[in-house]
Amino acid sequence: MNNYVYIIAGLPDFTPDWRQGEKSLDEYLDQVRELLSAKDNEVLDFIIKGFDKDQIGLEFYKEALSHRLGFIREFFLFDFNVRNQKVRYLNQALGRAAEKDVLKLTDPEAEENGLETEEPEFKESARLQKILEGNDILSRERGIDDLYWEKIDEITLFDYLNFDKILGVIVKMMIIRRWLILDEETGRAMFKKLVDEVRGTFKGVEYNEK
Repeated sequence: MNNYVYIIAGLPDFTPDWRQGEKSLDEYLDQVRELLSAKDNEVLDFIIKGFDKDQIGLEFYKEALSHRLGFIREFFLFDFNVRNQKVRYLNQALGRAAEKDVLKLTDPEAEENGLETEEPEFKESARLQKILEGNDILSRERGIDDLYWEKIDEITLFDYLNFDKILGVIVKMMIIRRWLILDEETGRAMFKKLVDEVRGTFKGVEYNEK
């Protein structure tokens, strides 16, 4: 039996601007893993895989959106929508076809009948678009991560001492980790990293930050 209450009680109150003290994020993650079952640790592996851009793609999202755990389904549906909107934004900025590299959750039966598959609802679309249109790259990235943070809180609003709450904390830790290693220089290069995220190499394209 997993001691979820004990695990949650042993973690700090993570905030977006959290900084490492006596323990690092990796040490906290190890602490959680030691108290979870092998089955739950497999779920953590899946969550962490979702933050590796080389590992995720359409098959990953299909697996996530059919997962037995509600947190994973809801979080990665949000992540899927964010990813696609970022791709469309980049396509527009780079003069590419609007739907180039956009992932589609196709319905085989609908395809066979020549029907289009509707995109999942994305209520945060307008807020994300406003963030993407910002001029400061670091502020843009922080704004996107703030949306993720809010989504985690929304998904786990009524989860107090269960596994979904722990998963929410783990995802927040992954967001914090990114900002612990981020500096101004890497922030200025983030547009090119965003280009890489759409899983294609754009040759002959120059972007001059204003």
